[in-house]
Amino acid sequence: MTAAFDLAIIGGGINGCGIARDAAGRGLSVILVEQGDLAQGTSSASTKLIHGGLRYLEHGHFRLVREALREREILLRMAPHIAWPLRFVLPHHPGLRRWPIIRAGLFLYDHIGGRRLLPPTRTLKLREDPAGLPLKAGYTRGFEYSDGWVDDARLVVLNARDAAARSAVIRTRTRCLAAERDAGAWRLRLAGDGPEKQITARAIVNAAGPWVSDVLSGVLRQNAPTAIRLVKGSHIVVRRLFAHESCYIFQNADKRVCFAIPYEDDFTLIGTTDEDFSGNPADAGISVAEETYLLNAVNEYLVQPVRHEDIVWRYSGVRPLRDDGASTAQEASRDYVLELDAPAGQPAALSVFGGKITTFRKLAEGALGRLAPFFPDIGAPWTASSQLPGGDFAWNGAQSLQQDLQREFSFLPPHLSNRLVRSYGTDCRAILGDAKSPRQLGRDFGGGLFEAEVDWMVRHEWARTAEDVLWRRSKLGLRLSLAEQNELAVWMPAACRTRQSASG
Repeated sequence: MTAAFDLAIIGGGINGCGIARDAAGRGLSVILVEQGDLAQGTSSASTKLIHGGLRYLEHGHFRLVREALREREILLRMAPHIAWPLRFVLPHHPGLRRWPIIRAGLFLYDHIGGRRLLPPTRTLKLREDPAGLPLKAGYTRGFEYSDGWVDDARLVVLNARDAAARSAVIRTRTRCLAAERDAGAWRLRLAGDGPEKQITARAIVNAAGPWVSDVLSGVLRQNAPTAIRLVKGSHIVVRRLFAHESCYIFQNADKRVCFAIPYEDDFTLIGTTDEDFSGNPADAGISVAEETYLLNAVNEYLVQPVRHEDIVWRYSGVRPLRDDGASTAQEASRDYVLELDAPAGQPAALSVFGGKITTFRKLAEGALGRLAPFFPDIGAPWTASSQLPGGDFAWNGAQSLQQDLQREFSFLPPHLSNRLVRSYGTDCRAILGDAKSPRQLGRDFGGGLFEAEVDWMVRHEWARTAEDVLWRRSKLGLRLSLAEQNELAVWMPAACRTRQSASG
């Protein structure tokens, strides 16, 4: 018998998983298929900020900034384990934008989105403030404002988990080969493990990110109604450059900005670039020119220069932006477009163009709003006051939760209990179980990664490979040696077979 669903979603990035969660919570039967791992593409390659985008004000994108700032506070409440506030230090560069203009922009940024949780902007005397210590002496004035941080790949996984908890079917490593309208429904051919399968769906969402046009032409056999502009953004990670917990936002001579962000306790994340891209997004990688650009951007400000040999990790992602005719990649809008194809009497197909991680929830609401006429019994919007799995505690309660966990599992080193809380929130207790010592957590793969945690990722988070574990579900690839990573890679296939068999 062919399985029948209300909604089939192609793409397991943040938009696809966000739509799956919202739709399942409204009572629709949902299947999501992803050709690789969840968040394997653009959704794990962001700067990992939840922000309005201060520089977007300069380009006049006021609605986008307002919506993103409102979503910023919703997300801080929705996922307090993987999202938290950050203070951003903006040193004034005398040769670039005038400081009164910057201050006026920050005033607007403070008020345009109805900020409630986060502190306002303040002016800094950088020669007297700790934030000025890593900076060259010529930078004397600065500003500090609020935005937020999120673990982007875990955000995707948690949306998928919540969708599955609401009866959505999540199929990773599954490609949609073709979809055609047939007798008032979509008939889809799926290829994954095992024989090819067919399903039907009353509507399709194409949330394939940078592959959205490929899915339209190759799977749905349609022409793209919206021109897409692929823009590559690259990042580098180095050892920690400064002791304080604030992030820097540096102005560049080309009118772009570059972030230097405390990352995974012992590192600093630097990014991002903006350059047009052509080719397969899966092949995107950072160029020497991009590395040099990022290093020059931070070295313009920092006393201690950062060199190519200091880089410990590099990653790149391709953003699928709506082509609005902007002359440069940096000016292209990060806003999203939802294109609906629904000939009279035929099942609908909705394609998602553009977007940014901060506004994924609002995008999902918009997508369900466009599809609502095809589902008369669909439920009302619900995600604005929801919490993601493990996030059922106060938006500023992570430290208190860690202290509780430390008392319950006193054998955990503080840095490990902190990482677990910041990854899993209240699900930590389910992962640790009745363990009274590290040995009861199973095999130690290094870097604080134990078998119990990997088991959780396999059973509940669709992890199948060492890369899934080390570079998406966690960033422990920064801590495990190459030999330890290889040992995990050898161990994973048999472990996955055992756990999948045990779970039926």
